[in-house]
Amino acid sequence: MVEKTIEILSKHVKEGIEIKPESALVADLGLTSLDIVDIIVSFEDEFDMEIPDQIIPSLSTVQDIANYLEKHA
Repeated sequence: MVEKTIEILSKHVKEGIEIKPESALVADLGLTSLDIVDIIVSFEDEFDMEIPDQIIPSLSTVQDIANYLEKHA
């Protein structure tokens, strides 16, 4: 699931930035809150699911997203 998460994130991250499981969305990947909302929508569309708004703040790293998707997708 980490590979798929990185694949989707790579469409939203500036070229040349390395995406690793431990990468923080804001600090390491330079994403804004608006970017994160767009990314969440991408994951919801890809996996045909809804990610509750109250969960989003807990998804701060690539691995956090992958773990959530493994459990709920």
